[in-house]
Amino acid sequence: MQKISIEMPVVSDCSISDCGYNAGNACHARAITVGHKVHPDCGTYFSLSASAAHSKGKPTPTGVGACSVSNCRHNEDYECVANKISIGQVVDRINCLTYAQRS
Repeated sequence: MQKISIEMPVVSDCSISDCGYNAGNACHARAITVGHKVHPDCGTYFSLSASAAHSKGKPTPTGVGACSVSNCRHNEDYECVANKISIGQVVDRINCLTYAQRS
């Protein structure tokens, strides 16, 4: 398998305990996708009932691979440029808590 190494913002913490990628409030996906048009949803979230076996192993840093929320001030050409992000729940949605509307 070929591997690539790129710089991307780190998911610093995730408070969604029922996510299959969450272990100890840390995300263990290789990269996440943020956004669903105007909502900064975590597109990588899935229920713990379908748990990813690797999330219980050695922690790996997680980055933000893409973001489709064009009105976020951290979005440049559909890529996140924040230093780091946090994922959590806002009402009934799993969101990027670092989202900030572009002025």
